[in-house]
Amino acid sequence: MLAVILSGGSGTRLWPLSREAYPKQFLPVVTDETLLAETIQRGLQLDENARVMAITNEDHRFVVAAQLHAQASQRTEGIILEPVGRNTAPAIALAALAAGAESDELLLVMPSDQVLKDMKAFREAVDKGAEAARAGKLVTFGIVPSSPHTGYGYIKAGKDQGGYADVAAFVEKPNEARAQEYLDEGGYLWNSGMFLFRADRYLEELAEHQPAMLAACRQAWDGKEGDMDFIRVAREAFEACPDDSIDYAVMEKTRDAVVVPLDAGWSDVGSWSALWEIQPQDEHGNVCRGDVITEDVSGSYIHSESRLIAALGVDDHVIVETDDVVLVADRSRVQEVKKLVAKVKASGRLEHRFHKKVHRPWGTYEGVAQGDRFQVKRITVNPGASLSLQKHHHRAEHWVVVKGTANVHRGEETLLLTEDQSTYIPLGVTHRLTNPGVIPLELIEVQTGSYLGEDDIVRFEDTYNRV
Repeated sequence: MLAVILSGGSGTRLWPLSREAYPKQFLPVVTDETLLAETIQRGLQLDENARVMAITNEDHRFVVAAQLHAQASQRTEGIILEPVGRNTAPAIALAALAAGAESDELLLVMPSDQVLKDMKAFREAVDKGAEAARAGKLVTFGIVPSSPHTGYGYIKAGKDQGGYADVAAFVEKPNEARAQEYLDEGGYLWNSGMFLFRADRYLEELAEHQPAMLAACRQAWDGKEGDMDFIRVAREAFEACPDDSIDYAVMEKTRDAVVVPLDAGWSDVGSWSALWEIQPQDEHGNVCRGDVITEDVSGSYIHSESRLIAALGVDDHVIVETDDVVLVADRSRVQEVKKLVAKVKASGRLEHRFHKKVHRPWGTYEGVAQGDRFQVKRITVNPGASLSLQKHHHRAEHWVVVKGTANVHRGEETLLLTEDQSTYIPLGVTHRLTNPGVIPLELIEVQTGSYLGEDDIVRFEDTYNRV
């Protein structure tokens, strides 16, 4: 079995904790593990021979690679990079082509940003689905509903086949009254977005129902190139691919769709209220994470990242603090957080895209102070990692090492700096920073100049093949 993990979302509904450049699947929002790490472990635990493949985009590739190798270093089948987003149906087609057009291997497709609390129940559901999938069925997993939820699509189960049922219909997200009717009637399940089928059967269904999509994916796959841990498909061919979800492109059209009921403490963590629902609440119905003090507060989710939150006399609220944003919202309206994200983006700000701490393949940097013609950053370089060989047209840099050892290439010079030592990189001088040690290198960088944007960079060599 090949676990195919889809990791392309931006997670805007969990803003400001989740940002475009570092969305919710990379964060430990429920446990000490990230959602992606939990998904990888879920795939590996199903079968001692199971392997994992991830599908992601250019922006997230290094974070996915780091977490995939940390969890499954010897059981990975690579990371496919989508040059542009084309929804789930083409992404899964690439995974099926990677498995082999004639392959009868089972593909277990899982989004990277979901929670499943009962692994035993999940294994049992996958075992039931595997039987149907080997026989040529296209399996989806329907979550046994616990409430008349209006945020999920529904699946109407048809004739019972023993462990699974035929799919009678896929139903769009209902209003509250219709959702209650589904719950009262029974036989309706939440659409989980997880699937199980043979690689060859999925490609057969695409050939029948979406031939243009399959042709574009084949052409993109045939033009693939390797790049470190990544498989890059041909951009032009993939850009020409129709944009559609697996639900619309295949599952609603095939005659072989079946659904396996799943009752395993599932959540897609699709909003702050969903996060409130799945976590332990105190005697007042509050979920508090981080440094939080409350008085006369009930039914609220309060999350502190970097400072004390003191809340008084509020009910049914969401309060989320990061080091650069504070969100305060009525818990019943958290689905509208995306409206705030859109306003932030439209105003030309960057808080929708980046955290204050920005992740790079070599480590992180975060802003400490900024003023007219200067800014100060704290830079952390992972052991053995190296920044690109580069220069800047508009700024000079001063580096002070506060932890670890820095190997600095500056023009024709090579310097080895330890704690409390510093150096200066003049404007226009080619330079490179490397951590030769076994602990993270931390330094304070002071930039001065007429323009301090991140795009003032000319790369000559780069370990990570960035442009």
